[in-house]
Amino acid sequence: MPLATLPLADPGGPDLSSPLAFLRWLQRSQRRGQVLAACWSLLELGCQAALPVPLGRGVQAAVDGDAPGIWRAGGAALALAALAALGTVLLHRQAVWNWIHAATQVRQLVARQASHLGAGLSRRIATGEIVAVGSGDVEKIGWYVELSARVRGAVIVWLGVSAAVLVVEPVLGLAVLLGVPVLAAAVWPLLGPFERRYSEQRALGGKATELAADTVAGLRVLRGIGGEELFLDRYRAASQKVRSAAVRSARVWSLMQAQQVLLPGLFVVGITWYGAHLAATGRIGIGTLVAVYGATAYLAAPLRILGEAAHAWSVARVSAGRAVRVLSLSRTSGNHDAELSAPGQSDLYDPASGLTARAGELTAVVCGDPDFAGELAERLGGHVPLAEGVEPSPSVRLGGTELDAVPLAAARAAVLVHDKEPVLLSGTLAALLDVPASGRVTPAEALAAARAEDVLDALVDGSPDSGGDAMRAGITERGRSLSGGQRQRLALARSLLADPPVLVLDEPTSAVDAHTESRIAAGLRKNREGRTTVVFATSPLLLDQADRVVLVQGGRAAASGRHRELMHDEPAYRAVVTRDEEPAPVGEGV
Repeated sequence: MPLATLPLADPGGPDLSSPLAFLRWLQRSQRRGQVLAACWSLLELGCQAALPVPLGRGVQAAVDGDAPGIWRAGGAALALAALAALGTVLLHRQAVWNWIHAATQVRQLVARQASHLGAGLSRRIATGEIVAVGSGDVEKIGWYVELSARVRGAVIVWLGVSAAVLVVEPVLGLAVLLGVPVLAAAVWPLLGPFERRYSEQRALGGKATELAADTVAGLRVLRGIGGEELFLDRYRAASQKVRSAAVRSARVWSLMQAQQVLLPGLFVVGITWYGAHLAATGRIGIGTLVAVYGATAYLAAPLRILGEAAHAWSVARVSAGRAVRVLSLSRTSGNHDAELSAPGQSDLYDPASGLTARAGELTAVVCGDPDFAGELAERLGGHVPLAEGVEPSPSVRLGGTELDAVPLAAARAAVLVHDKEPVLLSGTLAALLDVPASGRVTPAEALAAARAEDVLDALVDGSPDSGGDAMRAGITERGRSLSGGQRQRLALARSLLADPPVLVLDEPTSAVDAHTESRIAAGLRKNREGRTTVVFATSPLLLDQADRVVLVQGGRAAASGRHRELMHDEPAYRAVVTRDEEPAPVGEGV
């Protein structure tokens, strides 16, 4: 059958009411694949289950000296073997596709959620947890979704074999009919301990991944202070906890696997002994005994599938629960059907802090707490609440319209938040600057305003294949070949090129020298002339260019005015800017 193209054009809207509902939704979203896999499983297992019948008839024909019967039995056995082989090929192809389809669908849902929530996602769920959901958990979920179709085929074949044996020999048929579910259920008492141990292993693995991500992100700083060994020891300890938890999970899983081998073996031995007794007493023929033995021994295959399904269910339920937790996060509560009118001509107001950025002006915000400055910058962009379990702050308003009430795409188009540590993806400079833009600012103008001339020269020197064209020069992953200040200026140029109606910049010049910062401040003011701009900074060079400066203390806007006025009149403002010992907070109100 033709397979659909991945990734999916639309991963759909999942049912997040529970982990089980989510898994069921994934199965429903690939109905055709599930039906085909069940059919191919039925063909494969059914032919394998029926194969002992012609073999038994062939043995009986040999005993009776019936040569034509031997040939007929051989032909039937050959045909069943060929069909079983065909079913195996088709089932494997479809099963792998179902697995990949489900895993890709979950991965796309997680990626869409990360894009939807933006930088606030990492404030609500640890980075390691998100990485684990997007990598290991999607594989476990895909495994269970794929396996569910094979389970249906195994159950149908088990019922068919039981009915056939029941007709030939009622006692044996009843034993087969009742014995298989009993053996399959025997593994369930171990599922609870296994699931608890796997959950512990999964949680410890997420913490280890988070520690590794934090270590890699701060590797340059760690090397500067000689802290590599300290963090290496911490990661070793975390990884040893994961190993110990994995060993505990493996012990239970090994018992489950041993049970899947031992109990079906004992079952087949018992059925074979009873069948041999019937043959010895003349109640059934030799050929019938061979057929019954072959069909009964075959039931080990469905039992293995049921045991595998039990294991897959245990890990998939844990993984689905974590995926549902990530996918259930919402940007806000309520509808998003409001519209923004003339966002570039509207004031940006935050009720939580009392901060107002007037339309068309360059507003600088001074915060004594850098962490709160970052949180406030995210809130101005209409991003998610700061932490899980915390009541969301009142929505930021743009021209009287709450940003949380408009569609996410409209909010992002109206207000662009330039992070303190923006990410540069690998590729060419042209690809980096290929962003949705108003068209008012050219790439050359944006780069000039960010004072990135030396960055262009460095890119050309590092890319011999560029032919001297900076736009064709390559940028390594996260811009590692550039200095911190160079990366910062390229990211600033990208934001200026986008030219949104409202631009929020969080410490855009923290990694550059004073001379370059002064030139950037002038270029920023000229480039954003007449556009609403908010800059979080404590540098006098940037503050002096602002039309208005707002001091935020204790989470509230405490004072506002021109930079020089505040330096003269507000001791608290002067203490933050000059980094002197901070006096008592000034009164609230702007």
